[in-house]
Amino acid sequence: MIEIKNKTFDEERALYNLTDALVEQCRFAGEEDGESALKETRDIIVKNTNFDLRYPLWHAKKYSIIDSFLNDGCRAPIWYAEDGKIINTKITGVKCLRESINTYIERCDIDSKEFGWMCDKVTLVDTRINSEYLFLKSSNIKCMDILQSGKYTYQYTENVEIRNSVLDTKDAFWHSKNVLVSNSVVKGEYLGWFSDGLTLVNCKISGTQPLCYAKNLKLINCTMEDCDLAFEYSDVEATIIGHVDSIKNPKSGKIVVDSVGEVIKEHPVMECNGIIEIR
Repeated sequence: MIEIKNKTFDEERALYNLTDALVEQCRFAGEEDGESALKETRDIIVKNTNFDLRYPLWHAKKYSIIDSFLNDGCRAPIWYAEDGKIINTKITGVKCLRESINTYIERCDIDSKEFGWMCDKVTLVDTRINSEYLFLKSSNIKCMDILQSGKYTYQYTENVEIRNSVLDTKDAFWHSKNVLVSNSVVKGEYLGWFSDGLTLVNCKISGTQPLCYAKNLKLINCTMEDCDLAFEYSDVEATIIGHVDSIKNPKSGKIVVDSVGEVIKEHPVMECNGIIEIR
Protein backbone atom coordinates (compact mmCIF):
# COMPACT_ATOMS: atom_id res chain seq x y z
CA MET A 1 0.00 0.00 0.00
CA ILE A 2 1.26 3.47 -0.93
CA GLU A 3 1.39 5.84 2.06
CA ILE A 4 0.94 9.58 1.60
CA LYS A 5 1.26 11.49 4.87
CA ASN A 6 1.47 15.06 6.13
CA LYS A 7 1.18 16.73 2.73
CA THR A 8 -0.88 19.59 1.27
CA PHE A 9 -2.34 19.42 -2.24
CA ASP A 10 -4.02 22.25 -4.14
CA GLU A 11 -3.52 21.37 -7.81
CA GLU A 12 -6.15 20.00 -10.22
CA ARG A 13 -6.62 16.20 -9.92
CA ALA A 14 -3.76 16.06 -7.43
CA LEU A 15 -4.03 12.31 -6.75
CA TYR A 16 -6.07 11.27 -9.77
CA ASN A 17 -6.52 7.50 -10.21
CA LEU A 18 -4.68 6.74 -6.97
CA THR A 19 -4.92 3.01 -6.18
CA ASP A 20 -4.23 0.92 -3.08
CA ALA A 21 -3.14 3.84 -0.90
CA LEU A 22 -3.34 5.40 2.54
CA VAL A 23 -3.78 9.18 2.66
CA GLU A 24 -3.20 10.36 6.23
CA GLN A 25 -2.97 13.75 7.96
CA CYS A 26 -3.14 15.58 4.65
CA ARG A 27 -4.86 18.76 3.51
CA PHE A 28 -6.54 19.53 0.21
CA ALA A 29 -6.46 23.35 0.00
CA GLY A 30 -4.38 26.16 -1.41
CA GLU A 31 -3.95 28.97 -3.93
CA GLU A 32 -4.25 26.83 -7.07
CA ASP A 33 -7.79 25.92 -5.99
CA GLY A 34 -7.69 22.66 -7.95
CA GLU A 35 -10.71 20.38 -8.18
CA SER A 36 -11.22 16.59 -8.24
CA ALA A 37 -8.24 15.71 -6.04
CA LEU A 38 -9.05 12.00 -5.61
CA LYS A 39 -11.17 11.40 -8.69
CA GLU A 40 -11.28 7.82 -10.07
CA THR A 41 -9.43 6.41 -7.05
CA ARG A 42 -9.60 2.74 -6.07
CA ASP A 43 -9.01 0.97 -2.73
CA ILE A 44 -7.98 4.01 -0.73
CA ILE A 45 -8.14 4.88 2.97
CA VAL A 46 -8.26 8.54 3.99
CA LYS A 47 -7.53 9.36 7.66
CA ASN A 48 -7.32 12.58 9.67
CA THR A 49 -7.49 14.66 6.51
CA ASN A 50 -9.14 18.03 5.75
CA PHE A 51 -10.86 18.76 2.45
CA ASP A 52 -11.41 22.37 1.36
CA LEU A 53 -11.63 21.92 -2.44
CA ARG A 54 -14.47 20.88 -4.70
CA TYR A 55 -15.43 17.43 -6.03
CA PRO A 56 -12.65 15.40 -4.40
CA LEU A 57 -14.07 11.86 -4.55
CA TRP A 58 -16.02 11.55 -7.78
CA HIS A 59 -16.13 8.04 -9.27
CA ALA A 60 -14.18 6.62 -6.31
CA LYS A 61 -14.50 2.88 -5.62
CA LYS A 62 -13.77 0.99 -2.40
CA TYR A 63 -12.87 4.05 -0.36
CA SER A 64 -12.86 4.82 3.38
CA ILE A 65 -12.90 8.24 5.01
CA ILE A 66 -12.07 8.16 8.73
CA ASP A 67 -11.69 10.92 11.35
CA SER A 68 -11.70 13.63 8.69
CA PHE A 69 -13.38 16.95 7.82
CA LEU A 70 -15.09 17.86 4.53
CA ASN A 71 -15.73 21.55 5.07
CA ASP A 72 -17.81 24.27 3.40
CA GLY A 73 -15.32 24.70 0.56
CA CYS A 74 -15.59 21.00 -0.26
CA ARG A 75 -18.61 21.31 -2.52
CA ALA A 76 -20.27 18.14 -3.89
CA PRO A 77 -17.55 15.93 -2.44
CA ILE A 78 -18.77 12.39 -3.24
CA TRP A 79 -20.63 11.70 -6.50
CA TYR A 80 -20.92 8.54 -8.63
CA ALA A 81 -18.96 6.57 -6.01
CA GLU A 82 -19.22 2.90 -5.01
CA ASP A 83 -18.52 0.85 -1.89
CA GLY A 84 -17.64 3.62 0.54
CA LYS A 85 -17.29 3.91 4.31
CA ILE A 86 -17.43 7.25 6.13
CA ILE A 87 -16.58 6.96 9.84
CA ASN A 88 -16.36 9.58 12.60
CA THR A 89 -16.18 12.39 10.06
CA LYS A 90 -17.63 15.91 9.96
CA ILE A 91 -19.22 17.07 6.71
CA THR A 92 -20.39 20.62 6.01
CA GLY A 93 -19.86 20.60 2.25
CA VAL A 94 -23.08 21.13 0.30
CA LYS A 95 -24.53 18.46 -2.01
CA CYS A 96 -22.59 15.58 -0.50
CA LEU A 97 -23.21 12.05 -1.80
CA ARG A 98 -25.09 11.78 -5.08
CA GLU A 99 -25.82 8.87 -7.41
CA SER A 100 -23.61 6.62 -5.30
CA ILE A 101 -23.97 2.93 -4.47
CA ASN A 102 -23.36 1.08 -1.20
CA THR A 103 -22.31 3.74 1.31
CA TYR A 104 -21.91 3.03 5.03
CA ILE A 105 -21.86 6.02 7.41
CA GLU A 106 -21.25 5.77 11.16
CA ARG A 107 -20.67 8.27 13.99
CA CYS A 108 -20.64 11.27 11.69
CA ASP A 109 -21.81 14.87 12.02
CA ILE A 110 -23.32 16.03 8.74
CA ASP A 111 -24.73 19.39 7.64
CA SER A 112 -25.31 19.24 3.88
CA LYS A 113 -28.32 20.86 2.26
CA GLU A 114 -28.84 18.23 -0.46
CA PHE A 115 -27.56 14.94 0.90
CA GLY A 116 -27.84 11.49 -0.63
CA TRP A 117 -29.79 12.22 -3.80
CA MET A 118 -30.49 9.33 -6.19
CA CYS A 119 -28.36 6.90 -4.21
CA ASP A 120 -28.79 3.16 -3.64
CA LYS A 121 -27.88 1.20 -0.50
CA VAL A 122 -27.07 3.82 2.12
CA THR A 123 -26.71 2.98 5.82
CA LEU A 124 -26.55 5.62 8.58
CA VAL A 125 -25.67 4.56 12.14
CA ASP A 126 -25.32 6.73 15.25
CA THR A 127 -25.15 9.91 13.15
CA ARG A 128 -26.45 13.48 13.38
CA ILE A 129 -27.57 14.80 10.02
CA ASN A 130 -29.10 18.11 8.99
CA SER A 131 -30.23 18.26 5.37
CA GLU A 132 -33.05 20.32 3.90
CA TYR A 133 -33.54 17.79 1.09
CA LEU A 134 -32.41 14.39 2.36
CA PHE A 135 -32.29 11.23 0.20
CA LEU A 136 -34.36 12.53 -2.71
CA LYS A 137 -35.19 9.63 -5.07
CA SER A 138 -32.93 7.18 -3.22
CA SER A 139 -33.55 3.51 -2.42
CA ASN A 140 -32.59 0.79 0.05
CA ILE A 141 -31.82 3.09 2.97
CA LYS A 142 -31.24 1.99 6.57
CA CYS A 143 -31.02 4.46 9.47
CA MET A 144 -30.37 3.43 13.08
CA ASP A 145 -29.93 5.74 16.07
CA ILE A 146 -29.84 8.91 14.01
CA LEU A 147 -30.75 12.49 14.94
CA GLN A 148 -32.09 14.03 11.74
CA SER A 149 -33.38 17.49 10.89
CA GLY A 150 -34.51 19.01 7.60
CA LYS A 151 -37.67 19.97 5.73
CA TYR A 152 -38.29 17.87 2.62
CA THR A 153 -36.84 14.51 3.52
CA TYR A 154 -37.12 10.98 2.07
CA GLN A 155 -39.22 12.18 -0.86
CA TYR A 156 -39.68 9.63 -3.68
CA THR A 157 -37.62 7.07 -1.72
CA GLU A 158 -38.11 3.30 -1.84
CA ASN A 159 -37.33 0.56 0.67
CA VAL A 160 -36.42 2.61 3.74
CA GLU A 161 -35.97 1.32 7.29
CA ILE A 162 -35.54 3.72 10.22
CA ARG A 163 -35.15 2.57 13.82
CA ASN A 164 -34.58 4.23 17.21
CA SER A 165 -34.24 7.69 15.74
CA VAL A 166 -35.51 11.26 16.02
CA LEU A 167 -36.75 12.91 12.83
CA ASP A 168 -37.42 16.65 13.02
CA THR A 169 -38.79 17.31 9.59
CA LYS A 170 -41.65 18.69 7.52
CA ASP A 171 -42.86 17.14 4.24
CA ALA A 172 -41.22 13.78 4.95
CA PHE A 173 -41.87 10.59 2.95
CA TRP A 174 -43.91 12.22 0.18
CA HIS A 175 -44.45 9.74 -2.66
CA SER A 176 -42.30 7.19 -0.81
CA LYS A 177 -42.77 3.44 -1.20
CA ASN A 178 -42.22 0.65 1.32
CA VAL A 179 -41.00 2.58 4.37
CA LEU A 180 -40.78 1.23 7.93
CA VAL A 181 -40.21 3.58 10.88
CA SER A 182 -40.09 2.02 14.34
CA ASN A 183 -39.43 3.13 17.91
CA SER A 184 -38.83 6.68 16.75
CA VAL A 185 -39.97 10.27 17.20
CA VAL A 186 -41.35 11.80 14.01
CA LYS A 187 -42.06 15.54 14.01
CA GLY A 188 -43.37 17.04 10.81
CA GLU A 189 -46.11 18.93 9.04
CA TYR A 190 -47.91 17.14 6.20
CA LEU A 191 -46.16 13.87 6.99
CA GLY A 192 -46.28 11.05 4.47
CA TRP A 193 -48.63 12.45 1.85
CA PHE A 194 -49.02 10.29 -1.28
CA SER A 195 -46.94 7.50 0.29
CA ASP A 196 -47.51 3.82 -0.50
CA GLY A 197 -46.64 1.20 2.09
CA LEU A 198 -45.62 3.51 4.94
CA THR A 199 -45.61 1.67 8.30
CA LEU A 200 -45.00 3.35 11.66
CA VAL A 201 -44.53 1.15 14.73
CA ASN A 202 -44.23 2.39 18.32
CA CYS A 203 -43.66 5.94 17.11
CA LYS A 204 -44.47 9.33 18.59
CA ILE A 205 -45.92 11.46 15.77
CA SER A 206 -46.60 15.18 15.89
CA GLY A 207 -47.55 17.93 13.44
CA THR A 208 -50.51 19.20 11.45
CA GLN A 209 -52.33 17.30 8.68
CA PRO A 210 -50.36 14.06 8.78
CA LEU A 211 -50.71 10.98 6.59
CA CYS A 212 -53.12 12.12 3.89
CA TYR A 213 -53.66 10.63 0.41
CA ALA A 214 -51.68 7.56 1.54
CA LYS A 215 -52.05 3.99 0.30
CA ASN A 216 -51.39 0.85 2.38
CA LEU A 217 -50.72 2.98 5.46
CA LYS A 218 -50.23 1.23 8.83
CA LEU A 219 -49.79 2.62 12.34
CA ILE A 220 -49.12 0.16 15.16
CA ASN A 221 -49.16 1.35 18.78
CA CYS A 222 -48.29 4.94 17.90
CA THR A 223 -49.11 8.18 19.69
CA MET A 224 -50.16 11.38 17.92
CA GLU A 225 -49.74 14.84 19.43
CA ASP A 226 -50.97 18.11 17.88
CA CYS A 227 -52.19 16.12 14.88
CA ASP A 228 -55.26 17.60 13.24
CA LEU A 229 -57.04 16.77 9.96
CA ALA A 230 -55.27 13.43 9.90
CA PHE A 231 -55.70 10.60 7.36
CA GLU A 232 -57.68 12.53 4.74
CA TYR A 233 -58.32 10.26 1.71
CA SER A 234 -55.96 7.55 3.04
CA ASP A 235 -56.25 3.77 3.02
CA VAL A 236 -55.23 3.12 6.62
CA GLU A 237 -55.09 0.51 9.36
CA ALA A 238 -54.15 2.18 12.63
CA THR A 239 -54.00 1.47 16.36
CA ILE A 240 -53.30 4.74 18.16
CA ILE A 241 -52.59 5.13 21.85
CA GLY A 242 -54.15 8.25 23.35
CA HIS A 243 -55.80 11.20 21.66
CA VAL A 244 -55.95 12.61 18.12
CA ASP A 245 -57.07 16.22 17.65
CA SER A 246 -59.10 15.53 14.51
CA ILE A 247 -59.54 12.92 11.79
CA LYS A 248 -60.92 13.87 8.40
CA ASN A 249 -62.46 11.71 5.64
CA PRO A 250 -60.37 8.53 5.81
CA LYS A 251 -60.91 6.73 2.53
CA SER A 252 -60.85 3.13 3.77
CA GLY A 253 -59.65 0.88 6.58
CA LYS A 254 -59.99 1.19 10.33
CA ILE A 255 -58.57 3.60 12.88
CA VAL A 256 -58.69 2.57 16.54
CA VAL A 257 -57.99 5.38 19.02
CA ASP A 258 -58.60 6.15 22.71
CA SER A 259 -60.18 9.51 21.93
CA VAL A 260 -60.55 12.01 19.13
CA GLY A 261 -61.39 15.68 19.37
CA GLU A 262 -63.36 15.82 16.14
CA VAL A 263 -64.32 13.43 13.36
CA ILE A 264 -64.85 15.37 10.14
CA LYS A 265 -66.86 13.77 7.38
CA GLU A 266 -67.79 16.51 4.97
CA HIS A 267 -67.50 17.49 1.32
CA PRO A 268 -65.41 14.47 0.22
CA VAL A 269 -64.21 14.42 -3.38
CA MET A 270 -64.20 10.62 -3.36
CA GLU A 271 -66.01 7.80 -1.59
CA CYS A 272 -64.82 7.64 2.03
CA ASN A 273 -65.72 4.55 4.09
CA GLY A 274 -62.97 4.52 6.70
CA ILE A 275 -64.07 3.34 10.14
CA ILE A 276 -63.10 5.19 13.32
CA GLU A 277 -63.42 3.16 16.51
CA ILE A 278 -63.13 4.71 19.97
CA ARG A 279 -61.89 2.25 22.59
